[in-house]
Amino acid sequence: MLLTPPLPLVRAEGDPHALGHAHGRERGPDLRDFLDDGLARLNHLLPGPVTLAGLAPTITAYRTVIEDALPDLAAETEGLADGAGLTLTEAYLLQLRREILGYRKVPALGDCTTYARSGAAARGLPVLAQTVDLNGDLDDQITVLDVTPAGSRRRSLLLGFGGLLGYLGLNSSGLAVGINLVLGGTWQPGVPPYLAVRHLLDRADTVDEALALLRTLPLASSRCLTLCDSERAVWAEHLEGRWRLSDGPQTTHTNHFLHPDLAPGDEINVFARRSSVKRLQACRTGLAALPADASAEDHFAVLSAPPLCVPANGDIRRERTVAAAVLFPSRGELHLRPGDPSRHPTQVFALR
Repeated sequence: MLLTPPLPLVRAEGDPHALGHAHGRERGPDLRDFLDDGLARLNHLLPGPVTLAGLAPTITAYRTVIEDALPDLAAETEGLADGAGLTLTEAYLLQLRREILGYRKVPALGDCTTYARSGAAARGLPVLAQTVDLNGDLDDQITVLDVTPAGSRRRSLLLGFGGLLGYLGLNSSGLAVGINLVLGGTWQPGVPPYLAVRHLLDRADTVDEALALLRTLPLASSRCLTLCDSERAVWAEHLEGRWRLSDGPQTTHTNHFLHPDLAPGDEINVFARRSSVKRLQACRTGLAALPADASAEDHFAVLSAPPLCVPANGDIRRERTVAAAVLFPSRGELHLRPGDPSRHPTQVFALR
């Protein structure tokens, strides 16, 4: 294992603007450097160069929807801009990177693999675990957020990247949410799925409550969310306003649509689909071998092995594993390995 410095941890409490301001104040220099690196590395990834001015109309269209659907997170984004010394357009760009990248039918090495176990199968220790596979070499942008909104009985612990207000995480009510990319439909201005994850953790106590909230959101793009509490583990696939679910004692998901209603709309390319199917099979085999009381290190042994762990090949445009996470929502614990999880030790963050 390589020596790894402690991951940045931002603790924030207060109204939405105060939460964002604390985040921005703590991470401001790094966020400004990130934006200066090819406009948050978009220009290392897109087929042609873009500018902030050129993206401004698109960002404004998304911002209008977010302000209407998620006013608290819109205010938090304003706080992030103020705390970090960014323009509001830059702060929104950080929330919208993945939506701006969109999707192209090009070969890919992989993307996230997620599984969850709950109910009787977990024997009192529900767990959600996943690899985080992204392009853009974003392991240097990892931040852990520990946020307590004013007036809320919930506190949330989240993994984020480069100024994101959410990506995956858990809350003090015992709800955990993970995320996978699935590709299909027309992506358009709406609520980015990463902000949707944060909204669920801010507002929901259970999987059922989170699913009800999801159906009210004008989601911008196709995704699959995995939700887990003490009773249920569910994956929820989204395609152009349609949600399809599967639940049971345990769930597994990679990057192709599994529900037969949505599978015909899948736009994953043939190379990425092969990887996705292979990882799904390996994930199911690995999970089946884990006892109900498996430790975080047991779960990391599954996440760190190929094909679930996707190594770097030197191409910033290709997805690779930039983190792995094991969440125990009933304990309020987030276990993280940054970068390639087979090479870096675990860092533990807890609400208690």
